[in-house]
Amino acid sequence: MDSWFGKIFGVGGHGAHSETVIDPFYILAHIIMGLNAIVSRRLEPFAPAVVSIGTIHGGFAQNVIPDTVKISGTLRYTDPDVHRQIKDEMRRVFEIARNLGGDYELRFEDGGGPMINHESASGLLREVGVDLLGEENVRPMRQTLGAEDFGAFTDKVSGAMFVLGTRIEGDERTLHHPRFDIDERTMPIGVAVLVEAALRFLRSY
Repeated sequence: MDSWFGKIFGVGGHGAHSETVIDPFYILAHIIMGLNAIVSRRLEPFAPAVVSIGTIHGGFAQNVIPDTVKISGTLRYTDPDVHRQIKDEMRRVFEIARNLGGDYELRFEDGGGPMINHESASGLLREVGVDLLGEENVRPMRQTLGAEDFGAFTDKVSGAMFVLGTRIEGDERTLHHPRFDIDERTMPIGVAVLVEAALRFLRSY
């Protein structure tokens, strides 16, 4: 996941005289449409990726058109080539600002690369999970575009990440919900899986 930060520059003025301004909100509306089309129209259809807008800030009074608007968000990917393409496409989209008489700044903050499980490590975790919890309680993890910096470790050494089921039965609140909660009775299960996996790994040497 990378974070990105954009700023749209126009010419502000009074809301009653919109013909005298270069409205950054008008420009931004076109940029938003362009950003939302990157994944659906510019990337190969089977390449997992997403471009998300998280914040928009601009203006200070309801009757004044500002001269700048800020926007920020994230981009997510699993393929380094797609990563480069998304950035190129985003720069192309922001050029809309100049075509409409304004200007822009666009800055990226690179995050970690994709988190990829190593087959040997994930196989060990699956074996331990099945032995401790039963086959019916161990499921393959689907690919997701959620951000995870554990990939910084698996870039250097063989490793794998597993997800521990902690949902409270009947509770539909998910991660980032303001009242998110977990069933803490599951925590010893996670500890047991990690400890047993570590012991088996060490015994193999």
